[in-house]
Amino acid sequence: MEDSSCEHSTGNLSLSLGHPVQEMDCTEHPGKEMHCTEHPGKESDSRETQTTDMETCDVNFPQPDNTSTSQVQESEGDMERYVVEHTGDKPYMCGECGHRTAKKCHLAEHLRIHTGEKPYMCGECGYRTTTKSSLSKHMRTHSGEKPYKCDQCDYSAAAKSNLDSHLAKHTGEKLYMCKECGYRTANKSHLSRHIRTHTGEKPFKCDQCDYSAARKSHLEQHVAKHTGEKPYMCEVCGYRTAKKSHLTEHVRTHTGVKPYMCGECGYRAAQKAHLSRHMRTHTGEKPYKCDQCDYSAAHEWSLEQHVAKHSGEKPYICGECGYRTSYKVSLSRHLRTHTGEKPYKCDQCDYSTAQKGNLDQHLMKHTGEKPYMCGECGYRTAQRSNLYQHMRTHTGEKPYKCNQCDYSSAQKGQLDQHLMKHSGEKPYLCEKCGYITTTKSNLSQHMKTHTGE
Repeated sequence: MEDSSCEHSTGNLSLSLGHPVQEMDCTEHPGKEMHCTEHPGKESDSRETQTTDMETCDVNFPQPDNTSTSQVQESEGDMERYVVEHTGDKPYMCGECGHRTAKKCHLAEHLRIHTGEKPYMCGECGYRTTTKSSLSKHMRTHSGEKPYKCDQCDYSAAAKSNLDSHLAKHTGEKLYMCKECGYRTANKSHLSRHIRTHTGEKPFKCDQCDYSAARKSHLEQHVAKHTGEKPYMCEVCGYRTAKKSHLTEHVRTHTGVKPYMCGECGYRAAQKAHLSRHMRTHTGEKPYKCDQCDYSAAHEWSLEQHVAKHSGEKPYICGECGYRTSYKVSLSRHLRTHTGEKPYKCDQCDYSTAQKGNLDQHLMKHTGEKPYMCGECGYRTAQRSNLYQHMRTHTGEKPYKCNQCDYSSAQKGQLDQHLMKHSGEKPYLCEKCGYITTTKSNLSQHMKTHTGE
């Protein structure tokens, strides 16, 4: 947002605006309005082709009889501001990218995007920024101040732009529309960003490599990769991140706030992306397609895991036992089997686990919550994976295929058991009598012969 406190540079008006200005006779009466009349026949505005009389200018520029140089410059500055506001002229242009602005100080701020200069620094955490207003907003992350209040509910915000966005939710008004595709939004800045999807413009450029971005925030995130800077810190646990949005999401792990809700089944999520993924359980949408087979997935990570099956690549290896995997997150989970670490703790009992997903499932035992619902028959479950398996009873889908015969299965566990028939592997052993079998269920049945159940 432009800072209204900026002053225009003064001096010759015709030079600062970048085009000729009509000559005028200006008769000034002390304490009264100054009336400016154009000389007919003199050079007109270069943007106008016809010659017209200039409108009477009703702006007060009082001056004492003994006018000093500074007072003359101030009067010229007032005239410049008047002309810029009424003509929409943007005389200051960036030589790097062509960006134009109406104020010299805004051009100075813009140039810092190219130079990388960040003169404003936070004394609390060392965060640096290009503008004073950005530093003021950042300081509110430390103070918790939210000076912008909604007059229709108890919402408050640290930034005025956030309040403006919030107010549009009450009115439903979307004033800004894209002429290319009809997209509408309540925020002018959102429209500006959207238009770049049509133009392909990427005005924000990295000064350390050839990266460029359509959004300033994307450039700031990219630059953090070069510097390693992580200016956003959680005051509860010390977690640091390069992205403000990541800090906001992280803080919800402490507060338990889940602002995003599914209108179909009431499921709530801490992140908008999680709600988007959840909605696909209702719609059945699978936008991520494999380019080597007809597999498709609802989630990008599911596709990445699937593609690894084609390549067979397993770059992540455990130094303890040689276990290999295609996924870094799988290796992190595996390492906890050696360390015994269980970082995810229940705040309602003494349960702890090595995996966050297990804790999420455990917490539902306390709440009785079953957020995942089948849109076909109303079946509900506490686990997303259970819903996926259930949906296949309606679709008949069997995505797990044996690479040695034509067998296919709806569940990965069933395929794993089938593959043991080919390999001859029997991993389940009875410690009573040495009986071995390919399936856990067979071992459970066998154990009953010893217990007499």
